[in-house]
Amino acid sequence: MVDEPGPRGLLVGRRALVMGVANKRSLAWGIAQALVREGAEVALSYRRERVREHLSQWVRDWPTPPLLVPCDVMDDGSVAEMGATLAREWGGVDAVVHSIAHAQPGDLAGRFVDTSRAGWQVATETSAYSLALVARACLPLWEARGGGSLTAMSYIGADRVVPNYNVMGVAKAALESAVRYLASDLGPSQVRVNAISAGPVKTLAATGVQGFSELLHQIAERSPLQSGITIEDVGSAAVFLASDWARRITGQVLFVDAGYHVTGV
Repeated sequence: MVDEPGPRGLLVGRRALVMGVANKRSLAWGIAQALVREGAEVALSYRRERVREHLSQWVRDWPTPPLLVPCDVMDDGSVAEMGATLAREWGGVDAVVHSIAHAQPGDLAGRFVDTSRAGWQVATETSAYSLALVARACLPLWEARGGGSLTAMSYIGADRVVPNYNVMGVAKAALESAVRYLASDLGPSQVRVNAISAGPVKTLAATGVQGFSELLHQIAERSPLQSGITIEDVGSAAVFLASDWARRITGQVLFVDAGYHVTGV
């Protein structure tokens, strides 16, 4: 159940696109819920029709029915059509959340040095290049609203070697670099571009990483706050970056990991 926004909802009157909701345990779902809680009108993109069917069920309690838009980030035409649909239905958009990443399962085990060319392309194109592609499609939508925000999802594996993260860590490093270049490109249009580097959360995608349970344990044991991370924590951070409270913040990576990234061991 999504609570009705209070009179001081941070995002009342805003329109936001969230990309990457795969299930109710995903970071994108936690973000979408938080945006709705703060009064935003939300659109959700989906890749497969069966996901659309699930989304239709999950959002039945939302105060305003979301706009459901098909989009496959591996297809340039599909991304462009998503932009055209949003322009037609909404005219513009204030916030876009990119929570899309994928790697071949075989590349999330063993040694990074054994990554195949095809595995490299899948991981980097899906997880990093797609951010630039989405930004290009959405730029006219932000400009129609006088500016806005783009938020990507990263992980500490972009900066440090995480066992069995492998090519996805390299893809996330490319994503974070793309955030900085896009912040420079889109700044004149008053579009802010940032990333959230979330600590391990027990999502369906994360469970595909070998040793993930141990990572969860390490966060709770070694982080300064000695706590785990929830999709609600990540959702609140995404609300902040989409709001006017972050109006002078761009090109940054915001860690939401109970402080784990500052520890030496």
